[in-house]
Parts: sequence; structure tokens; C-alpha cells
Amino acid sequence: MGSTKKIIRRSAPRPTALLTALLTALLGLLATLLAPAAGAEPDRTGPRGPNVFQGWAFDTCKAPSLSTLQAWKHSKYRGIGIYFGGRGRACPNQPNLTPGWVRSAHRAGWRMLPLYVGSQAPCVVNKHKRKITIGSNPSQVGASEGRDAVRRAQALGIAPDSALYLDMEAYSLGSASCTGRTLSYITAWNREVAGQGYVPGFYSSADSGVRHMERARQAGTRDLPSVMWFARWHTKPNLYGEPELSSQAWRPHRRIHQYAGNVPETHGGHRLVIDRNQVDAPVAVIR
Repeated sequence: MGSTKKIIRRSAPRPTALLTALLTALLGLLATLLAPAAGAEPDRTGPRGPNVFQGWAFDTCKAPSLSTLQAWKHSKYRGIGIYFGGRGRACPNQPNLTPGWVRSAHRAGWRMLPLYVGSQAPCVVNKHKRKITIGSNPSQVGASEGRDAVRRAQALGIAPDSALYLDMEAYSLGSASCTGRTLSYITAWNREVAGQGYVPGFYSSADSGVRHMERARQAGTRDLPSVMWFARWHTKPNLYGEPELSSQAWRPHRRIHQYAGNVPETHGGHRLVIDRNQVDAPVAVIR
């Protein structure tokens, strides 16, 4: 019979109650020191998913100067809508909207909502937008403009996982051919944007485009917007009480309410004419 060896395990001495208390206190102190400040955005070495912003934002036709943004830090706003592309922009000339401006604004604490104003519905209400209608091949146009939106976003340093918001001005819902063409354009734009790693959002009037998207959702349409930015002016902010949207749809963190428009405001001596928004939704991820 072979010999056996008895294995002797020596127990480590148990820490005293005082030592245990000291270790617990030290670990708690380290956790406090390493935790991010309340409301702070996590440090990023690269995109790790959409950034959700909850708070107040404004949008204005032209991106304001950095000095204006600095003056407006004394306001309640911490988000800003930027019209970064699209042939339908009311202000195509954007001298301030450069990669450097985007980085500086982001570092100063501003969270950006990128808006793309592309082709518009054939039955658009605004007569100035009728010259840039979608045309006879809405899916092709939507995909092409979705690619353009991604290229323009990337040129500004807006990384994947960012929300990009398609701006579709108010249009009539009375024509099936118009709404069908518009829906084909929107879903093609969404597919292209999502396929390249961005979050497709949608801006429109609550009583036109947003009502249309809700009907399409109820009908089971695929490739609808992931985030809904609805305009209903002359009312109080009401993110989750909008009557045109199901209470269970586009949530959590997927709604913006534009509750006032073309309002002059002055902060720190700098005056802007803005639209006011309440936000619980993804914003841009900046490289």
C-alpha cells in the first residue's frame, strides 16, 4: 500500500473587529472618491452607447457663437439643437458650426441635438418647403439623404451612437399618396442612419408627422424613428402626456417636447430667438 500524506491547512488569523471597521471605512472612502459627480457624464474613451440628456434645451436657426453659449450658461438650458445638414435648412450658412465649435461646446457642458432638414413631404404645409419635396422615388432619396446625414455628422465629430433627428415640417394627412411617399422616405432614412450605427430620431408637428408615425406604429410599420421630438406650442411641457402618442410608445428616454417657438430670450446680454424644448432623449456622442 502506498503511503499517504496528510495535508495540513493553516487558517489565517481572523481580523479583529477594529481592523474590520477600518477596512470597511477605507473601502467606503475609495468608492466615494471614485464615483462620478451627480449628473456628470461618464468619461469616454470611445462610444459605448447613446448619451441620454434630461433637462431643458433650445434650438435656433444658426448655431450661436461660443461667447453666447458661455453667457447662456446662466440660463436653465444645457441642451442645444443644431441644424447640421439637409437641403431644407432655413439657415444653410452656419459659420460657427465647425468641429472645433462642437468640441468646445461639448466640453463646456452643452449637450447637442443634431437636426437634419432634408426633403419634405409633397403635401408640406409651408409653401417655402414645397420646392424641396421628396420626389417620385422616396426610398432612394431617403437612403441617399440618410447617408449624407451620417457623413455630415461624422465631419463634425459626432460619433456613432449619437441621435440624428430628421426634421419633417408639418404636412397634410388627407392624401394617402402623400403620406405613403413620406413614410417610405422616412423609413429609408431611418434604415440608413441606424445601419451606420446612429440612432434615428424624428421631429415634426404633433398633429401631422407625429400623428402619422403613431398611426404607422399601430399598423406595425417597421423602421420607424427610435426617438420622437414633437412640436406642440402654447402649452406647458408635457413629455409623456402628448395625446397623439400612446402612453406606452417611445419610452423610456425617447421623447422631446418643443413647447414654444420663435421666442426671444436674453441671458448675459446675449439675445437669441429660440424654440424651447423639454428633453428626455439621446443626444450627440462627441469624439
